[in-house]
Amino acid sequence: MSEKLCLKIGSEVAELAHITAAIESLAEREEWPPDLVFKVNLVLEELTLNTMTHGSHKGLGEIEIRVDSAAEALTIEIMDNGRPFDPLTDAPTPDVDGALGERSVGGLGIHLVREMMDEMRYRREEGRNCLTLVTRRTG
Repeated sequence: MSEKLCLKIGSEVAELAHITAAIESLAEREEWPPDLVFKVNLVLEELTLNTMTHGSHKGLGEIEIRVDSAAEALTIEIMDNGRPFDPLTDAPTPDVDGALGERSVGGLGIHLVREMMDEMRYRREEGRNCLTLVTRRTG
């Protein structure tokens, strides 16, 4: 149980289907529990869609996604050449306590990702955003 996946996708929303298919294939081979498959797909969709929607400047190129499936944890890396954005410090803090109609837009997706992952690290390297996420396997 230690497999790696590397995807390079374009910046079009239609590419999200390729991510889901690749994750589901890896999950089947590695026998991930359904809740782990759901969590990984949700996190990747949220972060990739944010990059596609908000990260473009001077032509967002490909987005690279790496998943390292080890026995104790999954490590996910997402890299892109979009505008610098550190979700740990740059994302707005969402109002999760206010009335739904009174909340400002923004930050809830990143908040959910933070809650779902055990670790998040960001760095800017060679003109690329590099986000590393870790989720420990359970049971």
